[in-house]
Amino acid sequence: MMNATMAQQMTDKDGFIAALDQSGGSTPKALKLYGVEEGAYSNDQEMYAAIHAMRARIIKSPAFTGEKVIGAILFERTMDSDIDGIPTADYLWDKRGIVPFLKVDQGLAGEENGVQLMKPIGGLDALLDRAVAKNIFGTKMRSVINAADKDGIEAIVAQQFEVGKQILGHGLMPIIEPEVNIKISDKAEAEDLLLAALGRHLDTLSSGQRIMLKLSLPTKTNLYRKLVDDPRVMRVVALSGGYSRDEANRLLSANDGVIASFSRALTEGLSHGQSDAEFDATLAATIDSIYQASRAA
Repeated sequence: MMNATMAQQMTDKDGFIAALDQSGGSTPKALKLYGVEEGAYSNDQEMYAAIHAMRARIIKSPAFTGEKVIGAILFERTMDSDIDGIPTADYLWDKRGIVPFLKVDQGLAGEENGVQLMKPIGGLDALLDRAVAKNIFGTKMRSVINAADKDGIEAIVAQQFEVGKQILGHGLMPIIEPEVNIKISDKAEAEDLLLAALGRHLDTLSSGQRIMLKLSLPTKTNLYRKLVDDPRVMRVVALSGGYSRDEANRLLSANDGVIASFSRALTEGLSHGQSDAEFDATLAATIDSIYQASRAA
């Protein structure tokens, strides 16, 4: 059964979702932006220890609480790790008041029909069982749209909903993330096709089933307002998608009812070499700016 208190927070509370789910391919870049060069670690184990230390520093910072950060998405290794001897998901909820989510996809397949589907997710049922045991509330999975191709976009949404229903079967809330590449020339057309496909697949949900959506900030302001208002959608959240934090906040604030789920834009300006006071002040200012943009919407 889904945690009712967490569900209420995700449905109604002001705030945003922190995306702390950088995985194997994106971890070196995230660490470099944080000031940890590749020469500082010699293998994957040391690399993942470094990124966990960064995430733990963020999570333990005084500003990182459920007052403004209502949810956080974790990488599988982060879920399996502890903070001060407490499992990360329990630390988030019990100590910070933040709802824990888990990234479950295993990367992208090659491009076909203008999209990159998710690779098959091996052992998904076992992973979802572990997530439930570790008090995770929901999941997130990403695929990418690189062209306004109707067949490709239909395939990407169909795959997302198929896996989403499997996740719902475990009592978890799926965040469906069909990201539209912000650099493509036909972005607006792709978003129109995506909106139509999402509407069709929402109609396939059983009575009482709900999902969440994580979408690129749209070219047409308030394009996704009907999804925000749909009772089958718990929340619509936006990724920063390569925009600077200031630009992402500006675009977000114009889209009614959409809240942030930023990754790189959240950690922008944070550095391994900062003192705790500098780190906490930078993070507090960042959190407030994203919170205000999410509230403005």
